[in-house]
Amino acid sequence: MMHLTSSDAPAMTWERLLSRRRYPDQPQLHVVTDAPPVRGAFVADYDRVVFSSAFRRLQRKTQVMPLPETDFVHTRLTHSLETACVGRSLGRLGGRLLLEETDGLAKILPHLDSDFGDIVAAACLAHDIGNPPFGHSGEDAISAYFRSSAAEPFVRVLNAAQRADLQQFEGNAAGFRILTHTYAAHSSGSAGLGLTYATLGAFTKYPRPSVVEEASLTRGTSEKKYGYFQTEAARFQEVARELGLLPKPPGTDIGGFFHRHPLAFLVEAADDICFRIIDFEDGLKLGLIPCQEGLQLLRDMLGDAPGRRGSVEWRDWREELGYLRARLINRLVQQTARLFADRSDDLLRGRSDEPLVRQLDCWEQLQRVHQLTLDHLYRSRPVLETEAAGFEVLAGLLDALLHATFDPYSGPRSRKLLQLLPEQFRALGHQEKVSAYEQIILLTDYIGGLTDQNALSLFRNIRGIDLPQGY
Repeated sequence: MMHLTSSDAPAMTWERLLSRRRYPDQPQLHVVTDAPPVRGAFVADYDRVVFSSAFRRLQRKTQVMPLPETDFVHTRLTHSLETACVGRSLGRLGGRLLLEETDGLAKILPHLDSDFGDIVAAACLAHDIGNPPFGHSGEDAISAYFRSSAAEPFVRVLNAAQRADLQQFEGNAAGFRILTHTYAAHSSGSAGLGLTYATLGAFTKYPRPSVVEEASLTRGTSEKKYGYFQTEAARFQEVARELGLLPKPPGTDIGGFFHRHPLAFLVEAADDICFRIIDFEDGLKLGLIPCQEGLQLLRDMLGDAPGRRGSVEWRDWREELGYLRARLINRLVQQTARLFADRSDDLLRGRSDEPLVRQLDCWEQLQRVHQLTLDHLYRSRPVLETEAAGFEVLAGLLDALLHATFDPYSGPRSRKLLQLLPEQFRALGHQEKVSAYEQIILLTDYIGGLTDQNALSLFRNIRGIDLPQGY
């Protein structure tokens, strides 16, 4: 049996990590009953994400194949929904193992397994909510623009951390901003979606700012990116204090760099499992990955004997593919939940910072799956052409709106562009005076929130390539 804690090192505690308090100023709920409520705080988090406009826009954002014309290819929306399903299973299975194997835990947190499942599902649902148009290539496009000479007049007045936020633009940080930020033009509130601290902590896979001291880095997986912009630095530190996250390096005052919430490892694992297996499935269905090679690789990962048919004779390879994918995801969920439970004490003490899926016995085969997807799908001509176009579209939109915002009296074109910009993204003219950095972040909010089609259409319209239809 495992024990709740030992006294050899500082540790996070599940009691604090599962905080039901809502960001930023709603009280903690302390009521404990013999049965979980019908709709608990973490289920409400899931619902709030589902009903948000930012989540709805994911239906027209790229997962792998930009601007898909077939309905079986995943978008960011379907990927997020599937990741949430896998995350819920991971959380509940991992939590059940901890309840069964940890002395005294069931008395303190009797609903740990359902709470884990609900928190991880909500965080998974939101994990891509901050991604800009054109997938991860969109992040690269925004970063490249702010590193270019065209952006130099706008970034030269910023400090190092502010420049890094833009020149290493990160969808995870944009997501944390969406979840915690309310625009002044919309209301006087400041809660964003008003999620619980527990879900915000599990959502933040990279609990660090864009700039940290090199000596503080340990090269762990939670450090390879950053999780919040300078505009949200105080907000994240408040989340970290509420949850009792361990600061990095150990023994320092809270400065914005922390060990992960342990449930963030399950959020990461759910995403890893889904994008590796389901992107591979998309590549097979699109005819870009060799069909028989792909099917055999999945059979090998499952350990199926040659010629195994079971009780079903497959007449359509696509149906067999769905069957293999479902079995494989189930197996990966079972094994990953076991790893999480076995390593939970190290995660609570910040002694482990390696992705859970990398520790699976089938890791090399998963890498083979990923390499085939990389070679045949991610690097296919339609994907590369659309991603290259995305660099032109996002850079063109940023450049036009930055010039219009910071030199609004330069001519009628700038005035018309500003009139096209929704009010919440125009800090100029508001009573609250904002810095140049905050105004630039508002513009990245706008462009990052566009769908692939919206971004392309707006770019073509303001360049005069197309004109609006239906008038």
